[in-house]
Amino acid sequence: MATTNITIPNRSASGPEGKHAPARMKFYVDTKRCIECGGCEIACKNENNVPPGIARIRVVTVNEGQPGETNVAVPCMHCSNAPCISVCPVDALFNRADGIVHVNKETCIGCGYCLYACPFGAPQFPQGSPFGKRGVMDKCTYCAGGPEEAFSAVEQQLYGSNRIAEGKLPMCASVCSTKALVAGDAEEVANVVRYRAAARGSGNIWGAGTAYPSN
Repeated sequence: MATTNITIPNRSASGPEGKHAPARMKFYVDTKRCIECGGCEIACKNENNVPPGIARIRVVTVNEGQPGETNVAVPCMHCSNAPCISVCPVDALFNRADGIVHVNKETCIGCGYCLYACPFGAPQFPQGSPFGKRGVMDKCTYCAGGPEEAFSAVEQQLYGSNRIAEGKLPMCASVCSTKALVAGDAEEVANVVRYRAAARGSGNIWGAGTAYPSN
């Protein structure tokens, strides 16, 4: 099977700083290639010491047992105009300059607004405790750690690994055997999308309307 080579360009993000910085790093979920092996889920948990009850990425089956059945890996899509950021009353959620959507766990108050706003179900709370005592929100970090000092003990404890700072791609995409989950710089990911769409004669991309808005 042909490999999909994606890199992290060593360049500075351009554009205005703020809550909605221009997207750079993106995921592409190819529903035609996913075989529901669950490798991405296990790799994510192992790499980031994900809290119990949290699934930063999960594989779901759509139309199971019916014509058109397909599998979809669902991480945080790190939207360009993320609805979770828009509804956060304390600005705990924010876009980094490279487009990755982060959460500051020291600022989050656990209100849950982001949970209901996200169309991909990315923000989650640990399970097993009454509402209001479930702790702060947890989500896919794109394996980019958190706002704390890179590689610090605090960052590792709160968010997991920081593969982006190491020049590596998210673990889920790195272990995907069929390259159904592609991650990297938006321009290079777009090239993969165009190549595959042209080969299939279709340009439909799952989640494109929200993760890649046209306006």
